Amino acid sequence: MAERVALITGANTGIGRVTALELARHGVRVFLACRSLERTRTVLEEIRAISPAARAEWLPLELSDFASVHACARNFLARGLALHLLVNNAGLAGPRGLTNSGFELVFGVNHMGHFLLTQLLLDRLKESAPARIVTVASRAHTYVNGIDWDALRRPTASLLGVKEYGVSKLANVLFSAALARRLRGSGVSTYALHPGVINSEFWRMLPAPLRALNRLRLISTEAGAKTTLHCALSSTAAEETGLYYSDCRPTLPSAAGQDVALSEELWRRSAAWVG
Repeated sequence: MAERVALITGANTGIGRVTALELARHGVRVFLACRSLERTRTVLEEIRAISPAARAEWLPLELSDFASVHACARNFLARGLALHLLVNNAGLAGPRGLTNSGFELVFGVNHMGHFLLTQLLLDRLKESAPARIVTVASRAHTYVNGIDWDALRRPTASLLGVKEYGVSKLANVLFSAALARRLRGSGVSTYALHPGVINSEFWRMLPAPLRALNRLRLISTEAGAKTTLHCALSSTAAEETGLYYSDCRPTLPSAAGQDVALSEELWRRSAAWVG
């Protein structure tokens, strides 16, 4: 992986941080796309401590705001670098509301922000092939059987946001599969994955009772990053595309997650929404 370039969203904490550190250890130049430089600075220092040659940079990114997503992509593309790996890692669970761009908050961040960022960087990924797009989804996509399109443009309806989170993760799975169909023959492979239930700041917005329940089954961020890193680095995964992974191996998503018509409708609407 020497001389290769990766961009990781939400890389300042949790499995995003572990992913950035491990890629840097493999000689990858990493860009950490996160909201706050202050909260990313520690990871940048950790990466630079790995080796004098390790290279890492912060890119400002607020996934809930399309203007910020555009600015992040422009910021990266202006450097004139190749892009071999895009890791759509950042995510929300629990908060309620609308994004600045007018979408249910969790869906807007977990799917729409990443959909737009991927589109804006897609030509560079194709030019840099072989390349990979890894999207961190979740087993929570099995909580729902479909997508209520109207609800996506309204504030979070459920009290705990569990349903909305499931819809956003289903969208991640469907997006990755639809993207693979469009990229066949391009040298760019796509992957969606369930990382496990991670002991990280990801759950900080959930009500205390749910956080307590999650602690009973949490795994470490290092364990949680293994499947992301498998999809990003494995020579075996290089021969695969459009699949859904758990525990570092392909597995079938839910019936809704395999619904080609649903994934195509999501793609059509998402493309129209981002303009």
